[in-house]
Amino acid sequence: MNRPIVRIVKMVFREEDVETFQQLFAERKDRIRHFPGCRHLELWQDDKQKNIFFTYSNWDGEEWLDHYRFSEFFKETWSLTKALFADKPEAWTLNPLVIAPE
Repeated sequence: MNRPIVRIVKMVFREEDVETFQQLFAERKDRIRHFPGCRHLELWQDDKQKNIFFTYSNWDGEEWLDHYRFSEFFKETWSLTKALFADKPEAWTLNPLVIAPE
């Protein structure tokens, strides 16, 4: 059975590359949001350390996330993004127990 999932990815960027990342995300966010299986996408920035970002996304299921993660679009986007990292990213795939209303 398809269970909705939440994906949170923490990314730490070199301070001089924060603006570059924000531009990259702005250019690509709509395409990610319209990828099959993606229900929701947000970008969060740490309140104190402005070079730390999180993506928060909701997916129809892990297979939909995997379909995105193995796409050429993701591979290109991730390659451009990870070139800006100051530290190794961290990711969590979570099963929501209570889903907020849309």
